[in-house]
Amino acid sequence: MGADRTSAEPPVAERRHTERGLHGHTLIDDYAWLREKEDPTVAAYLEAENAYTTAAMAGTEELQQQLYAEMLSHIQETDVSVPFRDGEYWYYMRTEEGKQYETYCRKRGTTEAPMGEEEIVLDLNALAEGESFLALGTMTVSDDGNLLAYSLDNRGFRQYTLRVKDLRTGEMLSERVERVGSVVWATDNRTLFYTVEDEEQKRQYQLYRHELGQMHTEDALVYEETDERFNIGVGRTRDDRYIILESASHTTTENRFLPADMPTGAWTLIAPRRDEIEYYADHRNGSFYIRVNDTGRNFRLVATPVETPAPEHWEELIPQRADAMLEEVDLFAGFCAVWERRQGLQHVRMIGFPGKGPTLGAEREIPFPEPVYSAHPSFNRMFETGKYRYAYQSLVTPSSVFEYDVAAGAQTLLKQVPVPGGFERERYASERIFVKVPDGVEVPVSLVWRKDKREPGRNPLWVYGYGSYGYSLPVGFNSNRLSLLDRGVVLAYAHVRGGGDMGQAWHDAGRLMQKRNTFTDFIAVAEALVERGYGAAGRVAAEGGSAGGLLMGAIANLRPDLYRAIVSHVPFVDVMNTMLDPSLPLTVPEYEEWGDPNGKEAFEYMLSYSPYDNLATMSYPAMLVKTSLWDSQVMYWEPAKYVAKLRTLKRDDRVLLLHTNMTAGHGGASGRYDYLKEIAMDYAFLLRELGVKSGN
Repeated sequence: MGADRTSAEPPVAERRHTERGLHGHTLIDDYAWLREKEDPTVAAYLEAENAYTTAAMAGTEELQQQLYAEMLSHIQETDVSVPFRDGEYWYYMRTEEGKQYETYCRKRGTTEAPMGEEEIVLDLNALAEGESFLALGTMTVSDDGNLLAYSLDNRGFRQYTLRVKDLRTGEMLSERVERVGSVVWATDNRTLFYTVEDEEQKRQYQLYRHELGQMHTEDALVYEETDERFNIGVGRTRDDRYIILESASHTTTENRFLPADMPTGAWTLIAPRRDEIEYYADHRNGSFYIRVNDTGRNFRLVATPVETPAPEHWEELIPQRADAMLEEVDLFAGFCAVWERRQGLQHVRMIGFPGKGPTLGAEREIPFPEPVYSAHPSFNRMFETGKYRYAYQSLVTPSSVFEYDVAAGAQTLLKQVPVPGGFERERYASERIFVKVPDGVEVPVSLVWRKDKREPGRNPLWVYGYGSYGYSLPVGFNSNRLSLLDRGVVLAYAHVRGGGDMGQAWHDAGRLMQKRNTFTDFIAVAEALVERGYGAAGRVAAEGGSAGGLLMGAIANLRPDLYRAIVSHVPFVDVMNTMLDPSLPLTVPEYEEWGDPNGKEAFEYMLSYSPYDNLATMSYPAMLVKTSLWDSQVMYWEPAKYVAKLRTLKRDDRVLLLHTNMTAGHGGASGRYDYLKEIAMDYAFLLRELGVKSGN
């Protein structure tokens, strides 16, 4: 291990010196020209890097094909999801062998089960014909069940086009609106509200009202958000009585509401925005139920009459707790499902309403059987119901849909995703541990391995991390990763600060002027896992994407000796140049996560960890850096510049690979078979670098 495995020479990007002075510092950037997407030289460089990656991966073709076949063998290619009821119909999604995309369908039925002939609502395979990429943005059916509003992106740039389909005839109506985000119907079945983004910053900032048949240029502008930190979105309350317009930054929200049967009526503000205060509203029996963090970072639940929505009328139902993050409240006519996160794990309490008012009654907690798991609500569209659906999975248990009878306190397994290809759950083990990091904080880590492959102190170890935006790292089942587990790799998920795994304070401790905690937590976790025998020193790999790619870039600079290999997907690595350019999508809203570098203190702190700016003349781990030409969240040039600069500095013979998907966006390939091929390349790279034999 360690030698470059190809005689091919890596591309050398031209150096065109540019510099910028700010706050007494000079930022030098020799590769800023890679931003010029229309310049043929840029495309040529990216293609040359792709060709070099292919050459460097020579000898792994058979392994990649083997991995692809294994992963495909664990997928039931022809399958159907659990139907859910919405109005008079039961909706479901199915896949077919050989087809890249889902087909969305429905059947009429009783209150208990679907019956009758299948109707195809939307066939993404048909829509993807002739396209190299396809992504569904939103789809929503009118109240009478006759019309479908949906949006598609056929490039990967997260730019969606709204269309309307008559489900009775299959006819496409004349509606066509570009750059659409959220979409909602009014109850008249002919009025649509939709949000649009501005062309430069990709910020959802305008809400329009549209009547079927009219030119979209005649649509009424209902609201425009002028604060560049905020995006807007629109949706219906669960009981369908109100439309909610939400303005949200990363740390602050503001809601307005409109009766859904009065589309031309006036919108009412619930509470004016206050910095660092978030609130989210739903409706039941004349009251708004509001989840809000005004008395503590972990949120409380309040209620207030629709007629008096302002904060001075709020009545507390569930207080804020320092040890429990109130993540979600699912509201129904006779009960609510209260989702909390405690010690990094989700818990759900079912609480009844003894009457029509907001008073809470008896409660039960749904038990979850494993030490590490992930759960979330699952298509609960009916407001008048006594049953609640949730999805559950773990690192060793495939995704499962349960239905909970609230009155009886009993749950029924409706479906567990089948995993063909010889999967036996009992062969795998998982656990949750805590690692004390240098400042004394204990960081949770979720682990999984194959029991008969475990050799303490000798296994290759793969550590995954993210740690940004208050996002809680899910620990779900992924049949693709059986190919790693079956070859003896121990998988670890580090729930580092900056994420939301331990509540809002966990996020606060890994953002702005405390961002470096994310990186030092991750390093401490990897060190502890080696010390405790979960993996062998010299056989540790790390992986992360997007903001997790920032994490990968930071740890490569801070502790290159700790990692044998790193896979970095669409990495946010050029922190300073991106955050100093307010014309880019996301930059201004991101000030609340990373800081505003126009201020000296924030500038110097961000500069201290920016991966691109801290590359040094030293040895680095083997790296596979992946990006997409049409990524609108982390522009392709960030990883391209990063690799170009690193090639001039690294002092080792380990491979450094850049692979660009020239027809996709932030999430990579959109088709499920194409995506598996991308993962097969990642795994082949990791297994080779970790010295794992190709067989299993």
